[in-house]
Amino acid sequence: MGKEINKFIYWTPRILSIIFIIFLALMSLDVIALNLSLKETIIGMLMHNIPALIMLIVLFISWRYEIVGGITFLLAGLAYIILLVQGGIAWYLALSWSLIIAGPAFLIGILFLVNWFKKRQ
Repeated sequence: MGKEINKFIYWTPRILSIIFIIFLALMSLDVIALNLSLKETIIGMLMHNIPALIMLIVLFISWRYEIVGGITFLLAGLAYIILLVQGGIAWYLALSWSLIIAGPAFLIGILFLVNWFKKRQ
């Protein structure tokens, strides 16, 4: 039974972070609707995918060192909330956007930290 829980704790943050990164990458598809040239669309897609690419690099590092994923995903969620608050967005929009973006980042970060704590024991 203990091994099943450990497998669950091991794989859940990794799978969720892959899904989260794909979700972030899908958000960049809004550049296509702007009817830009091919060059401008590619540049726009690259700019919009910077957070997803950074999270992908963090995931590769976190696969071995869970503490890195735990701290980075928690900080990414916190940074997103801070940027929303500083952006002057209405509180109800900031709250809903935070639940969609920062919520999963917090969950993934906590799961990586749980995995790290379990690994240390």
